[in-house]
Amino acid sequence: MKKITELTAELAAPAIAEQGCTLWDVEYVKEAGTWYLRILLDKEGGVDILDCEAISRKVSDLLDEADPIDGSYTLEVGSAGAERVLKRPGDYERFVGSPVLVKLYRAQEGRKEFAGHLKAYDAETGDLTITVGKEELTFVKKDVALCRLRVEF
Repeated sequence: MKKITELTAELAAPAIAEQGCTLWDVEYVKEAGTWYLRILLDKEGGVDILDCEAISRKVSDLLDEADPIDGSYTLEVGSAGAERVLKRPGDYERFVGSPVLVKLYRAQEGRKEFAGHLKAYDAETGDLTITVGKEELTFVKKDVALCRLRVEF
């Protein structure tokens, strides 16, 4: 049986493509006692409220028809955001050279957060290298809690 997130991605794909968007991620999470099904989008030039509304309406109807989720949940459709989390190898490869923030599970060099530019990603091991000033730091996949894009001003 497919996961809820996988099934949702499949059901939503035509509506997302029709709106000129791409699927960034699907999350199914429980927060403060409520289940949320989140569809996060990307689009050249940015995702707007009209994109979200059109996709939400279509996907809501498709989910009602397929009824893959027991119990109640809240459907949210939105932009992945400028400071989106990088999750898949393709995400890292796409954003090499971009400003990122790496958060670690345990402190290294006395800190758990490192802001820099994504220098490299090893798809085989999941390790990533960032440039912080003139220094290059490599983090082993198991040590990285998350890596997200960072907006510089």
